[in-house]
Amino acid sequence: MRRMTSFPATNLGIKGRGVLRDGYYADVVVFDPAKIQDHATFEKPQQLSTGVRDVFINGTQVLKNGEHTGAKPGRFVRGPGWAGWPGGGACK
Repeated sequence: MRRMTSFPATNLGIKGRGVLRDGYYADVVVFDPAKIQDHATFEKPQQLSTGVRDVFINGTQVLKNGEHTGAKPGRFVRGPGWAGWPGGGACK
């Protein structure tokens, strides 16, 4: 599990992520491995997967019993190489 959580966060120098700890940002997915199924095909690539029950992004529930709650608490994750937008402005 560490190779998908704290290990890459540490290697990339991203602080406040990678472990479930008070004050950290965390994304948690609750699923049944026996029910995970990908429905996308080459002919119909936009088909959604099934089997994920609940998703929490930064402590806010986004998926509840397989249904989207409407919440959008996600944030950009910028590593130590981030120097800001070119010209100092917003993304165009």
